[in-house]
This record gives sequence, C-alpha cells and structure tokens, in this order.
Amino acid sequence: MTVLWVLGILLCAVLILCQVRIGVQVVYQGGTARADVRLGPFSFPIVSPQERPQKTEAQPSERSGEEQAARTGRKLPKIDWNDVKDAAAALWQPLKRTLDRTRRGIRIDPLQIRLILGGAADPAETAEHYGYLQAAIWTGMPVLERLLQIPDPRIHTDIDFDSGNTVMEIRLGISARIGTLLGVAAGIAVPVLRWFLRFQKKQAKTAPVQQPAA
Repeated sequence: MTVLWVLGILLCAVLILCQVRIGVQVVYQGGTARADVRLGPFSFPIVSPQERPQKTEAQPSERSGEEQAARTGRKLPKIDWNDVKDAAAALWQPLKRTLDRTRRGIRIDPLQIRLILGGAADPAETAEHYGYLQAAIWTGMPVLERLLQIPDPRIHTDIDFDSGNTVMEIRLGISARIGTLLGVAAGIAVPVLRWFLRFQKKQAKTAPVQQPAA
C-alpha cells in the first residue's frame, strides 16, 4: 500500500509539473542579445547584454593559446543555405503533425522581426535568398498561425543593395506548458536525430584531411 501511495504522489507531481507554463523571451538588436526565462510566476535572465571589451593586441601567451586552439581545437560546423533547406524539408512535416496535436498549445507573443539583407557584395545571390525568404514567410506564416497562438505577428524584410551588412532585429516570446513541450520533443526526436546524423556524415565528408606532420 505504501508503494501505491508513493506512486500516486509521484504521478500527481508529474501531472502538476506538466501543467506549469514555461516561456522564454529573446530580444536581439544592435548586435546584442537578451533572453529571459519565465517559469510559472518566476522570471529570471539567462543572457544579458554586456559591454564588449575593446580589442587589443594579443599578448604572446594569448597568441600561443590561439595558435594551439587553431591546431587542436574543434571548429563549429559550417551551415550553408543548402543545409537550411535540407533541414526544413526533413523536419517541417513531422513538426507540423506534432504541433497539430497540441491544438495551439504553444503561444508566440510578441513576434517582431526586422531583417534587411545587405546585397552590395552579390546582388543576384541576395535577391535569390530574399525570394526564398519571402516564399517561406508567405507560405509558412498562415500554417503557423493555424498551429500556434500568434496574436500580433510583425515581420518586415527588405534588401539594401548599397550595403554589404545585414541588419536584423528580433523580439520573440514563446511560452507553453511543460507537458506540451515534452510532447513536441517526443514527436520530432526521431526525425531530428536522422537529420543530424545525415548532417554529421556530410560534414565528415567535406572536412579537410589533415596532412601528417613531417
């Protein structure tokens, strides 16, 4: 009987935990980012904007450390436009089915994005990417608004052919119950793993072969 009581208490605790709402709000502007997490009635920052230290000439010890990291450190994988399209093609349908089962249990508020692509370096390629971006927005947003709660989306995109720098400003808030997020994670875990393994295999093939030291 004691075991049944313990199991019952644990089950109630899990059910209560699944009903707790968790959210994150991200603000990116001017090259700085801030992120706050909200768990139930509590809120705390996880990323705060900090003043960037001025670049100074590296000391000899710093140079040696950087050179050693360049020789032995692991580099982050390079993700190009084809990788993004491949991920979208592989993960969109499983994610769509999973979100459909949540019955709009995830809320996105606010959703404010301002993206200005710099096209001075390669106007033709930038225009092509802008076309893909517009197609994704006009095709994906109606579906997302059906699957998620997005009360007031504001997305502005443009191209600046006189500048080579891309300007991006984001204000994004996402919240959902923990149980809903666990359901979404379980629904897309296998497709994400398959895509990640395929991506890792591609990265391994394209990685430069290191020549043995003489």
